[in-house]
Amino acid sequence: MEWNFRTAENLGAALRAGEVTSAELTDEAIARIERDDKGINAVCVRDFDRARAAARGADQARARGEDRPLLGLPVTVKESFNIAGLPTTWGMPPYRDFVPAEDAVQVSRLKAAGAVVLGKTNVPLGLQDVQSFNEIYGTTNNPWDHGRTSGGSSGGSAAALAAGFGVLSIGSDIAGSLRTPAHFCGVYAHKPTLGLAAPRGMVLPHAPALPADLDLAVVGPMARTARDLTLLLDVMAGPDPLTFGVAHDLALPPARHERLRDFRVLVLDEHPLIATGAAVRAGVNRVADALVDGGARVERRSPLLPDLTEAAVLYTQLLFSSSVARFPVEAYEQLRTRAAGLSADDQSLDAARLRGMVFSHHDWIEANSRRELHRHGWRQFFAEFDAVVCPITPTPAFPHDHNPDPRARRIDIDGVEYPYFDQLVWAGLATMPGLPATAIPAGRSPEGLPVGVQLIGPMFEDRTPLQLAELLEHKIGGFQVPK
Repeated sequence: MEWNFRTAENLGAALRAGEVTSAELTDEAIARIERDDKGINAVCVRDFDRARAAARGADQARARGEDRPLLGLPVTVKESFNIAGLPTTWGMPPYRDFVPAEDAVQVSRLKAAGAVVLGKTNVPLGLQDVQSFNEIYGTTNNPWDHGRTSGGSSGGSAAALAAGFGVLSIGSDIAGSLRTPAHFCGVYAHKPTLGLAAPRGMVLPHAPALPADLDLAVVGPMARTARDLTLLLDVMAGPDPLTFGVAHDLALPPARHERLRDFRVLVLDEHPLIATGAAVRAGVNRVADALVDGGARVERRSPLLPDLTEAAVLYTQLLFSSSVARFPVEAYEQLRTRAAGLSADDQSLDAARLRGMVFSHHDWIEANSRRELHRHGWRQFFAEFDAVVCPITPTPAFPHDHNPDPRARRIDIDGVEYPYFDQLVWAGLATMPGLPATAIPAGRSPEGLPVGVQLIGPMFEDRTPLQLAELLEHKIGGFQVPK
């Protein structure tokens, strides 16, 4: 029997029923990686010997009567998470030989839940791209079209899931890094509420794995079904045991509704700063039609929605202010000179990126204060709505573009070119205020490429978009095996 594309929920039931062993599942997953990953290059660090040993241990534990949420399930982990004994490089050549001594919190939680870690998945250089390629491990191709990107920065994880290399994966997201690869590869991902899942150990090579609070960035689950996302989120969620975990227990509220007809949803397919391609609009509208058909209350506009332009500018400034925080002084001074030359009338996202890169502490505090106003606006919005349906990026997966100067790259949206990083504005809609967002498949483009959308929910009510994702999966279908 072919097990590689079964769900985690189904595999767990089969393991409990004795229909298959973890050793068998693990061997089958390894065989598939060895056969098919040459053309995809998703699993960049293989740990097959330890995976087989962990699978045997899982089978022995089950024979003793143990049962844990992920016991015996083969999974992958994004390369940027520390795993003791395996390299963590973030795709950066100076760190190709760095091997951490201990596991990241989330890797420890996977193992404690019984998961079998097959290896690590590919990322872009420094995790800072919408593609996944680097000098150490090469390029990860989209399983649907090897000439196109799998997305970034969790592109290896999304490609691995789409190709049947393990049943679950974990990644991270600051600029759509979970959601964009899911959208490009036709799988599911969930960006948790900011702070919900402890990120310790998802850290730059050689940096100490401290329990620091990260601005904008989260770690989260990837899967091939909405229910599997929830299963993995329940393993990942919870405070760091070194900080808030000392005193806090996590109790996520249940989903607001169990039936599609009870949901109140705002649907967006247009952004004031960038066009939305026809294929993505069609995906959004397919979800909107399913919501209407299911009896949900669907609106296309609301005065309660925080201003999209200001949100995008704020997000861009906050994102790029953190991305250059460790730049050498000389490079920072060059950026300051460039920023000083900007016209006051230049309100483009390119200008916002440059101004954000040279933010003073005063500038950042001011931007953060405006973010809090947006968060309050979202609280008011979610008193009247339960979710927002909108794009993740304006296009399906695009052809590989390895121009070494990202500023020179362009994103083609139905024949019109836009600055490459402008495509991040939809991802930033949830990231800037720290809201949860679930990426779901929503059909395919005329070229046969996957198209996904995101379901944005209220802060710390992650089960609400996850529940909506599960209900929509029954209406419009979900993951399909790449042809």
